[in-house]
Amino acid sequence: MDTNTRTLAKALTWNALGITVMTALSYPHTGSLLSAFGLSLSASASGFVCFLIHEKIWNGVRWGRRSA
Repeated sequence: MDTNTRTLAKALTWNALGITVMTALSYPHTGSLLSAFGLSLSASASGFVCFLIHEKIWNGVRWGRRSA
């Protein structure tokens, strides 16, 4: 099982990548870097919370794991 610190680090790096990509994709549609960043930041914050919950749920699922 992953430690809480590892899960948090994975979520943070994943969200940093997502914010970068979403800002780049949103910029042509908004015409404003600040608006594009705000949009991607709000979407990323909700995704961050969902990712943490998802990881914690799956850490409790034994299906598909091999015993050590």
